[in-house]
Amino acid sequence: MNTKDTGIVAAVKKNQLSVVEAALKKGADVNTVDQDKRSLLLIATHANNLEMATLLVTHGANVNQQDQIKDSPFLYAGAAGFTELVKLFLEHGARFDVFNRYNGTALIPACERGHIEVVKLLANTKGFPMDHVNRLGWTALMEAVVLGNGSKKYVTVVQLLADAGCNVNIPDQDGVTALQHARSRGYTKIAGILEKTAAGKR
Repeated sequence: MNTKDTGIVAAVKKNQLSVVEAALKKGADVNTVDQDKRSLLLIATHANNLEMATLLVTHGANVNQQDQIKDSPFLYAGAAGFTELVKLFLEHGARFDVFNRYNGTALIPACERGHIEVVKLLANTKGFPMDHVNRLGWTALMEAVVLGNGSKKYVTVVQLLADAGCNVNIPDQDGVTALQHARSRGYTKIAGILEKTAAGKR
């Protein structure tokens, strides 16, 4: 990991594809980081730059490399709702046991923010830890209910998680389930989905 090669960092930030490609062909480190320990791929991910990200992963960029606040390209893409980048990183070695600063997966913030396409993709990815509990004691489902607003997109997120087989009965640190939270907030459609799913699992 090289932090001295500022030329290629600047080229990625300026979206100079040909400059970056030439530098990589001359042996520049594809996992070079900037002063904040953000890799070239994470810089490209922040910009939702699929073309640059594709170039970097084809040259072996690490999709799991974390910066100083524990963001990786894969984790950030999931949280930001960048579906095409999430797909790209899944194809290039995304790991499901590398967690963000909240000890969470890429799916959890995607659910919190209502990124439907990312939720659909990750919830149906083989081996993805859909029921992972983060440092706050919340699953992806719990964040969709507690930090969502009960609107249509969150109803869709909850339905996607339920359809993909998530465990709807995992409570938070106070022993309150997602269904109980949905009821207390008046999220009737979400509560209905969770009631039906919970009944089906008994």
